Amino acid sequence: MKMNFHKNFQLNGKSFATSNEIIDFSEEISLEIALFLKDWFSKKQSLEVNTSGSTGVPKTIAIKKEFFVNSALSTAQFLDLKNQTTALMCLPPKYIAGKMMLVRALVLGWHLDVVSSKLNPLENLDKAYDFSAMVPLQLEHSLVKINQIKKVIVGGGVVSSQLQEKLQGIQSIVYATYGMTETVSHIALKQLNHWTPIVGLASLASFYQLLPHVRIYKDTRNCLVIDAPKVAEEIIFTNDIVEVISDKHFEWLGRFDNVINSGGVKLHPERIEEKLSNIIDQRFFVAGIPDAQLGEKLLLIIECQSENSLKLQQFIVKKIQHLDRLSKYEKPKEILFVSTFVTTETKKIQRNKTLDLLGL
Repeated sequence: MKMNFHKNFQLNGKSFATSNEIIDFSEEISLEIALFLKDWFSKKQSLEVNTSGSTGVPKTIAIKKEFFVNSALSTAQFLDLKNQTTALMCLPPKYIAGKMMLVRALVLGWHLDVVSSKLNPLENLDKAYDFSAMVPLQLEHSLVKINQIKKVIVGGGVVSSQLQEKLQGIQSIVYATYGMTETVSHIALKQLNHWTPIVGLASLASFYQLLPHVRIYKDTRNCLVIDAPKVAEEIIFTNDIVEVISDKHFEWLGRFDNVINSGGVKLHPERIEEKLSNIIDQRFFVAGIPDAQLGEKLLLIIECQSENSLKLQQFIVKKIQHLDRLSKYEKPKEILFVSTFVTTETKKIQRNKTLDLLGL
């Protein structure tokens, strides 16, 4: 399947007559982008894509080109992004999120600008854009100038409660994404600010809403099962514990493989982290380690230089004691510090490898 491109497609302000022109020009921007575009315009039926390895061993999977196209069309339909949309690509092209920015632009006729995937991609930009995709750390570091982008999707990690609060004061509309490489990026979006109440549906704003042609249900573990034939050949059984709210909405509760059984009580780290994010500015996560009495003991691990750890520990312990949102089971039994978290290339925290640094 050799792919064509939309006549309105532009890359860094340049239009093209042939696919070879696009490939040649892209080599000046990034060799990785050029290699992807060579594959995209080739006769290959499928493309190989790397998973990030945030929840397991990184692997390479093959995805049909038509699934890339279907994903691009679904996003455009959901977010009302027409041809000649101005878009900023600030994610690495190695993974699916970056690849999909290129595919959306090619298929939909967008005007795409590519910049390096640094923490503050807007730092040296004054141009206004209709759309971009970022990871939470990039969004956090871009808040001063984020109003230059009308619509932003954010993925690759949980958006903290603190960051969500900051988003309420900006003009841009920001969406959290749910998806994975196997679903060719997101299959659901959750609007994080500027909600428009709908009669009888106002409460649904806090849940993920499915993109077109996606069906979901739960398995016996209460984990999400995805039936999305437009982007995946097989039904996908995830390790994400969810609550299905309607045929189009669900609430994400956390990872099945992260659940902590402490004294017979099942704790979801991601829910605890959401509550703690209001009192902790540093990067952190909670985890369970074996304990003779409880089975598993709840730990709080914070990214912090050792010279600041004692003061920070005293501050956080005091705050946790008075944090009513935490049940007695959700309060960490111990606080540990590590100077730098182990992360993937897309800035996702690798929990198990970080715990290994602490000898746990």
